[in-house]
Amino acid sequence: MSYDDVVQCYDQAAALCKDFNRKGKTMPYTSANGYMFSLVNKEGQLGIRLPKEDQKAFLASNDSGPFLSHGATMRDYVLIPESMLNKTEELAGYLKKAFDFVMSLPKK
Repeated sequence: MSYDDVVQCYDQAAALCKDFNRKGKTMPYTSANGYMFSLVNKEGQLGIRLPKEDQKAFLASNDSGPFLSHGATMRDYVLIPESMLNKTEELAGYLKKAFDFVMSLPKK
């Protein structure tokens, strides 16, 4: 899947979430409460930040792993497998979980 295809899938899922908007022109991302909670890296991979329990469940049930951006492992992020990118509603559900997670953290 190309970078543009990944961004298109990301945009479609984010559009279903009314509590936040996708930001960034060259690096698509979402943020709230002072925290980023999803982004597309330069390799065209989508990462979503989840609470520990949800990370473990996601990694156990999906062909996934940690998410890297600029060569660094992003703490609390999971790599969204390509097979999930076209599942817009499921992807939107994970974005909503990520939003709820960062909203539960102390404001930056």
